[in-house]
Amino acid sequence: MKVKSVLLALLFGLTPLLWAQEPKAPATGGSQARAEHDQKMVEMHKQEMEAMKADIEKMKSSLAQMKTNVAAIKDSAEKARWQSNVDMWETVVNHMDRMQKHMEAMGPGMMHHPATGAPPPSPPAEKKPQ
Repeated sequence: MKVKSVLLALLFGLTPLLWAQEPKAPATGGSQARAEHDQKMVEMHKQEMEAMKADIEKMKSSLAQMKTNVAAIKDSAEKARWQSNVDMWETVVNHMDRMQKHMEAMGPGMMHHPATGAPPPSPPAEKKPQ
């Protein structure tokens, strides 16, 4: 139960951080201020990506432990309940991993359009096999 709480807190804790990264407009000092702002954004992006990678690795480790624990459960109803839990967390961790890789590829300006400050267009939906 503690693992679920930690993983859920991580999931909900990371999501607002991604949306809250709105760049502040640089002072009207010209290219020097813009260059400093850009460098700050690059550094923030790098730190966030490192933190997200570390969180995902912790989640993967917890998920592996959960899988090990499920294998040891003898009661079939209890095992099925925990297996559903593991399946759900595996989906969440895989999604977080894909998001992190996408964000890393997009770079520090991915959350806002550089000229307008507007969010970028949504990526095309993935087609999932049925």
